[in-house]
Amino acid sequence: MAEKETKNKPKDMIEATPEESEEIEKVIEEDIVKKLSREEALKQKEKSREARQREESLEHWIPRTELGRAVKAGKEKDFDKILKQGRKILEPEIADTLLKLESDMLSIGQAKGKFGGGKRRAWRQTQKKTQEGNILTFSSMAVVGDKNGHIGLGYGKAKETLPTREKALRQAKLNIIKIERGFESPEDSSTDPHTVPFTLEGKCGSCRLKLLPAPRGTGLVIGDQCKKILSLAGIKDVYSKTIGNTRTTFNVAKACIDALSKTTTFKRAEAKR
Repeated sequence: MAEKETKNKPKDMIEATPEESEEIEKVIEEDIVKKLSREEALKQKEKSREARQREESLEHWIPRTELGRAVKAGKEKDFDKILKQGRKILEPEIADTLLKLESDMLSIGQAKGKFGGGKRRAWRQTQKKTQEGNILTFSSMAVVGDKNGHIGLGYGKAKETLPTREKALRQAKLNIIKIERGFESPEDSSTDPHTVPFTLEGKCGSCRLKLLPAPRGTGLVIGDQCKKILSLAGIKDVYSKTIGNTRTTFNVAKACIDALSKTTTFKRAEAKR
């Protein structure tokens, strides 16, 4: 009777032996490893492609400002000195030559989905009603940093997606600022800084964002988009608190940059005293 029951059972209902289950688990693990390796390979390809494009653009760069000519000639080599002097940066190649920058896109848009539940994406699509029809425009927000205290945020808008990315990256490189990092306690000052030096507050629109120092190993206890900004700035541990309409990624990102910029302004105020 038991043999007849097993024969009558469908294939999905037949139980696998321990050996077969182990083989199935191995196959699943191999598939996961392959997918992860593919994603890492794609990321490395993108990074290498960006590095090549950056090198080519720097080779063919013809500076148009006095500061750009000094940087290309090798007379100016300190980016922090340029910022302290208050000299305006009008060419993004200046930041590319003096800093080792990494870039990332913030997810400020949303794809179409049922009941408004589309996936978040980097392109924000808007349209204008005219007599001729609907005119589409795309916008994006990029962040650049060297993970060593330099961070910049940029916004771009165009009629297509790729030009918005280029505009946003260009604007982010022109808006780079220097921030000061700190430690959870004065005893850790012998090692690398890992968190914000003190409690910081930033605001933009209705958003209010507060950054608090955190001990080592805490991680970035903050939203996903602000994680990109803090990680590129070189901050590894932080606590946070947000108030207001935090679904507006534009204002949250600007509030985060506003908070980080106060690390140097407060330091200058103390030095004047």
